[in-house]
Amino acid sequence: MTAHTLGRPDFDIISAWIEPGHRVLDLGCGDGTLLKHLIDTRGVRGVGVEIDDANILAAIKNGINVLQGNLEKGLDEFTDQSFDHVVLSRTLQTVRHTEGILREMLRVGREAVISFPNFAYWKNLRSVLDGRMPVSEDLPYQWYDSPNVRFFTLLDFEALCTRMGLIIRERHVLDEGGNMVENDDERELNFLGSLAVYRLTQAR
Repeated sequence: MTAHTLGRPDFDIISAWIEPGHRVLDLGCGDGTLLKHLIDTRGVRGVGVEIDDANILAAIKNGINVLQGNLEKGLDEFTDQSFDHVVLSRTLQTVRHTEGILREMLRVGREAVISFPNFAYWKNLRSVLDGRMPVSEDLPYQWYDSPNVRFFTLLDFEALCTRMGLIIRERHVLDEGGNMVENDDERELNFLGSLAVYRLTQAR
């Protein structure tokens, strides 16, 4: 198993994509761990959006500029192209208005950075075949207390991007241990990957 700087392999990938001094908006920022890391190591100008009171307090203690907001209501408080990167890490599956948040991310940011658990991962499929909803490192909740409202796969997400005219600039697929999965067969990749991380831009 690979060691990860922040205990989150998707955070490692996201950090590597962000240049020093860039403006970053982190949606569903939690306790601000990612933004704090980016501020400390990249000197970014960062803002977080979070709905949970406890997470907001934790983010403030981490020195993060955080706003309380519900992503389902959009990002009206932010002007067009006011950020270089808008990050949504392991949160897209909790959002009901999927297309709306993707459009909003690319309205307020030059680039959208998204990570999400892949429901087609082989261990998840095996759980379903065994008659149970999957519980794993990347899908850690029981069905009755899960915040997730969407269950989708790499291929589903990429089909949506195509339909919306979004350009996938880069993609990394990780297994449950956080190791990179390399496979030229898209179906095999979809089967072997537990977590996916994407960089998206709007077609011009």
